[in-house]
Amino acid sequence: MTNPPPAETYEPDPMRWKALVICLIAGFMALLDVSIVNVAIPSISAGLHAGESSLQWIVSGYALTFGLLLVPAGRIGDARGRRPAFMWGLSLFTLASVLCGLAPNDGTLIAARLLQGAAGGVLMPQMSGLIQQLFRGAERGRAFGLLGASIGISTAVGPLLGGLIIQVFGASEGWRFVFFVNLPIGLVTLVLAMRWMPHVRPTGRRESLDPVGVLLLGSAVTCVLLPFIEQEQWHSHLRLLLFPAAAALGAAWLAWEISYAKRSDPVVDLDLFREKGYGIGAGLGLVFFAGFTGLFFIYTQYLQIGLHYSALDAGLAVTPFALGSAAAAALGGRVVLRYGRPLVVVGLVLVVLGFVGCYIAADAVPGHNVGWAAVVPLLVAGVGSGLVITPNVTLTLQEVPVRRAGIAGGVLQTGQRIGSAAGIAMTGSVFYAAVRTSRGDWALAFRHGLWVITAFTVAALALGVLDLTTSRRPVS
Repeated sequence: MTNPPPAETYEPDPMRWKALVICLIAGFMALLDVSIVNVAIPSISAGLHAGESSLQWIVSGYALTFGLLLVPAGRIGDARGRRPAFMWGLSLFTLASVLCGLAPNDGTLIAARLLQGAAGGVLMPQMSGLIQQLFRGAERGRAFGLLGASIGISTAVGPLLGGLIIQVFGASEGWRFVFFVNLPIGLVTLVLAMRWMPHVRPTGRRESLDPVGVLLLGSAVTCVLLPFIEQEQWHSHLRLLLFPAAAALGAAWLAWEISYAKRSDPVVDLDLFREKGYGIGAGLGLVFFAGFTGLFFIYTQYLQIGLHYSALDAGLAVTPFALGSAAAAALGGRVVLRYGRPLVVVGLVLVVLGFVGCYIAADAVPGHNVGWAAVVPLLVAGVGSGLVITPNVTLTLQEVPVRRAGIAGGVLQTGQRIGSAAGIAMTGSVFYAAVRTSRGDWALAFRHGLWVITAFTVAALALGVLDLTTSRRPVS
C-alpha cells in the first residue's frame, strides 16, 4: 500500500507582514503605470506628435509584454527563489521607467514601454507567490485584500497624480515626469526589500522558460491586436488574414504545450485547467479585464480632447471608480471565504449597472457636465470591480498547491493582461472609428466604446453565473 504524500508544513514567518508591505508598494508602482498613463495620453500625443496606433501601443503593448512574462517569471521564482526574481524585476522596471521619460519619439517610447511591461511581468508573480507562500487561511484572504486595495489605490491616485504632474510641468513635456515618478518609488522599495524580503526557499529544480511556447503565444495575441490597432494605417483587407493566422498560431501553441509537457514544464501548465474552478476563474479574469481597462483609455480622451478638460480635472473625473474599487477590494478580501462565488457575481452585476449608467449619463449630458453626471455610475462600477478582482483571484487560486503558486498566479495574470491588451485595442479602434465617422462627436464615440466594454463585462458575468450554478465544491 502506497503511503500518501506528506502534507505541506507551514510555520508563520515573522517577516511576512513586512514582506507584504514591499509587495504592496511594488504592486502599487506597477499598476500605477496603467492608470497614470491613461490621463497622460493627450500629453504624449501633443509632445511626441504620436498617432492613434502609437497611443494604443503605448498602453496595450505594456499590458501584452507584462502578460507574456508572467508565467516564465513565475516558474523562475518558484524554482530559483522569489526574492532575487523580485529584485531583478524591480530594478529593471525602475530603469525602464527612466527610459520612457527620456524617449525622444513615439517609437522609442513604445520600445521602452514594452520593456517596462516585461519588467512588471517579472514582478507580479513573485508577489502572488509570496502571499501564497507566507500566508494561510484568513490571513491569506486579508493579504490578497490589501494587495487588491493597493492596486485600487494606485488606480485612484494615478489619474490625480498624473493630472497634477502634467498641470505643473505642462501638456507638452509633463508626460515625461509621469514616468520619472517611478524612480524614487523604485529606489526606496529596493532598499526596503533588501532589509525586509525573506529568503523563501526555492525548489532548486532546473526550469526551462519554454521560449517556443512564449513566442507562439505572443505571436498569436499580436495577430489579434494588430488588425484593431492598425485599422486606419493598414487599409488593405489582407490584415483580416491575421485572424485565421492567430487561430493557427494558437492551435500550434496548444499542440506544442501538450508535447512539451511530456518532457518538461510548459509555459502554461494545462493541467491547471482540469480544475473547473481554476479554468472558469481564469477565463472570467481575462474577459473582465478586457472590459473595464478600456474604459479609462477612452474616457480620459473624451474628457480632455473632446470636452477640453485639464489633465487634473480628467483625473478627478475617474476617481470615483478607483475609490470604490479600492474600498470594495479590501472588503472583498475579508469576506470572500465566507460568501464565495456569489460575491463575484454580485460585483459583476454592479459593474454592468455602472457602465449602463455611464452610457445614460453620456447620452443625457453630453457636454462639459458629463464628469459630474457620471460620478455615481462610476462609483457603482468601481465598487463592483473591487468585489470581482480580488475575490476572483483568491477563489481561483484557493485549491492550487503552494509549490505551484507562482505559475498558477502567473497564468491567471497572463490572462488578465492579455485581456487588457486586447480590450484596449478593440475598444480604442471602435472609439477612434466613431470619432472619424461622426466628424468629431466624442460623446457618441464614447458611447460606442461603452458598448464594447459592457459586452465584455456581460460575458464575464455569464461565466460567473455558470461557475456558480454548476459548482458543487464547498468554500473552505
